Amino acid sequence: MDYLFFVIGLGLLLLGANYLVESSVAIAQRARISNFIIGLTVVGMGTSAPELFISVSSAITGHGDVAIGNVIGSNICNILLILGVTATIFPFAIRREVSRRDIPLGIFAAALLFGLCNDSFIPGISENTLSRIDAALLLLLFIGYMGWIIVSKGKNPQQAIADADEQTRSVFTGRHPALLWTVAVVSLAALVGGGQLFLDATQNIARAWGVSEAVISITIVALGTSLPELITAVIAACKHNPELALGNVIGSNVFNILMILGIAGIVSPITITAVSIVDFLVMIGASLATFAIVKTLKKDFFDRAEGIIFLLAYIAYNIYLFLR
Repeated sequence: MDYLFFVIGLGLLLLGANYLVESSVAIAQRARISNFIIGLTVVGMGTSAPELFISVSSAITGHGDVAIGNVIGSNICNILLILGVTATIFPFAIRREVSRRDIPLGIFAAALLFGLCNDSFIPGISENTLSRIDAALLLLLFIGYMGWIIVSKGKNPQQAIADADEQTRSVFTGRHPALLWTVAVVSLAALVGGGQLFLDATQNIARAWGVSEAVISITIVALGTSLPELITAVIAACKHNPELALGNVIGSNVFNILMILGIAGIVSPITITAVSIVDFLVMIGASLATFAIVKTLKKDFFDRAEGIIFLLAYIAYNIYLFLR
């Protein structure tokens, strides 16, 4: 039954997130909010909704390893698996703004999280925690990041408008407000209920397999909550528009660390026990590898061989986790 509940919970999470974004976009458009702002807020945050609900629920119920592991695992999955699959299907060029702004910020966010979560390096402290002060710092940086994006997008208004129009197409545009609000409320309920069902099933499966919640959250939970990004990336690659994948992945990684753990840590301080230094280092290493690829050999280009290397690294890391 736990496996059935796992699948049902994951399905509710993904469907709830999708329809919450769709209905929220339509509601915001009726309120005459610009597509640019909708794309930055509703769409950007909505795609991270599954990770947000899992991490916040885990933090509240005292499962800190799931909260942190989900974010670390999602970020590793985003880079090694999603970019690996995308580049293997269709090698792609990389926008200059992504290589100059988003990738370095992703590295900084990963390194900062490592520093904030490993308090045991400080003499006299034995417990690793993400405190409310740490979380508030992450959230403030996220606000600054959003401001930075707004300013940088303003320097290229035509591209910003084109991106916003692409992001904010909704199946509910023009529908009656009562329908929009009903869909939004039901979607939110699906997110909350599905997240709890998914989390409970995950913990039971971890116990049945005899592995830690950290391992399950870094592997299965992270892969499950990253499915929207994976599906989007594969579709984009098949349509010969794979460069969208990199921007979405890097942006999602920054959102995961700064916004999700910022909110989760403020709601409830997170204690970390089974997520190891190796897991943090793999996340940082994956970000550094992406930076190295875009700056060396074929500059600002991700080719098929590099995609295959990323996929092999993802498989090797998962094997290591279960052996650990």
